[in-house]
Amino acid sequence: MGQSIEAEGASAAAGLIWTKASHALKHELGEDTFGSWLSQAALRSGSGGLCLVTPTGVARDWILRHAWRRIGELWAANDPEGRSLTLKSRVEFEAEGGVAAAPCLNASPGAEAVGESESNLRAAKCGALQDRFTFETFVVGPTNEFASAVARRVASWADGHFNPVVFHGPFGFGKTHLLNALAWEAMRTAPQRRVVYLTAERFLSRFVRALIERQAGAFKDELRSADLLLIDDVHFIGGKQSSQEELFHTLAALMEDGRRVVFSADRPPSALAELDGRLRSHLSSGLVCGIEPADHALRVGILDKKLQLLCRQQGFAGSLRAEVVQFLADRFTDSVRELEGALNTLIVRVGPGLSALTLDEVHRLLRPHLRGGERRVTVDDIQKATADYFGLKQADLISERRTRAVARPRQAAMWLAKQLTTRSLPDIGRRFGGRDHTTVLHAVRRIDELRAADPQLARDLEDLERKLRG
Repeated sequence: MGQSIEAEGASAAAGLIWTKASHALKHELGEDTFGSWLSQAALRSGSGGLCLVTPTGVARDWILRHAWRRIGELWAANDPEGRSLTLKSRVEFEAEGGVAAAPCLNASPGAEAVGESESNLRAAKCGALQDRFTFETFVVGPTNEFASAVARRVASWADGHFNPVVFHGPFGFGKTHLLNALAWEAMRTAPQRRVVYLTAERFLSRFVRALIERQAGAFKDELRSADLLLIDDVHFIGGKQSSQEELFHTLAALMEDGRRVVFSADRPPSALAELDGRLRSHLSSGLVCGIEPADHALRVGILDKKLQLLCRQQGFAGSLRAEVVQFLADRFTDSVRELEGALNTLIVRVGPGLSALTLDEVHRLLRPHLRGGERRVTVDDIQKATADYFGLKQADLISERRTRAVARPRQAAMWLAKQLTTRSLPDIGRRFGGRDHTTVLHAVRRIDELRAADPQLARDLEDLERKLRG
């Protein structure tokens, strides 16, 4: 019993030494280099004494060439007992039977002793994963339901998966959130498997650094040892030939070995003309999942979820009036990030008084947001866009024709004029062939009723509004 307690004390002391050394190494090497090669190294005690264990042989070789001498200096300077430290890959360590007698000590700066699973999660966090982007905080609606289901299936490591999977959609509608959620869930489900998440920008910077430092081989091996590789915003690699070449060969190697690969882009692979043809073909060969712009119902759901989360973080219970929620969901249609930004502004400015906010006060508080992205839309713009969208002539919307094929688009155009311009109802009526203001009011109310019951009309209106706002 006494020997066990003494061993535990020695392990704790060694863990503190490694923590100090890690702090110094992170400062000297930089966060990116430390995160790439040392953040997943674990200090373990086995039958042969203390050993620094790396997840791969590639990482072990890099540390041996570039950091091992400095690690030895830092270790010697902080260990009064003068204990020796060896370096091995996980495969070597397990082959020597070190697992059973090898509790994981401090594997990252400032961390308490953690197991393999949590160490994996923390290492991934250093690689740009964000805590707040999980499946629990991802709001599912008709426009992203299929993509969400596919992401969950990939994260479960289920058999029969498609490879690669490409999520595509406009800026600010959840692609990064979905890839982060997938990565977190995949690591939680199978902590022993290696998950690598990179933004395209980070992929490029690491690749360039590897070329400069003549470590291209190590960079390739590091990526190709992943069980799951995720690259966000792959379209940013377009036009960079050597980087595309490396990504193509990495993708081909992973697919050949049955590893999983997930990408995101702002367009489907077939539309990524800036990418090399071979890479584009490989991206198109798996499962391509579109994420459409959030519809009105989904934006309301996102507001509700985000409001609950932010108010909980701020330490108060908060709500918004129904007309304020409707205004935010109707006004911020171009990006979910803009929608969240507006909500953040209200919470910070008003705090616990959120539930008492009137629509006029919201307009005043958000005036910079509203002005910044505002494009002046005229009734003429609306008529032209609506006529073009429904395959009519602009003259049809002004005419006396009352057939359903013309009347419904005319009402939609009047509704849009009410939403997007400052024109009064009588003025809008005059611009639609001299109609009375009561006709315009009836059209606005009718469209409000129909869009709640007709999803297709709601999507048509959102498409038109998005085009008109530019």
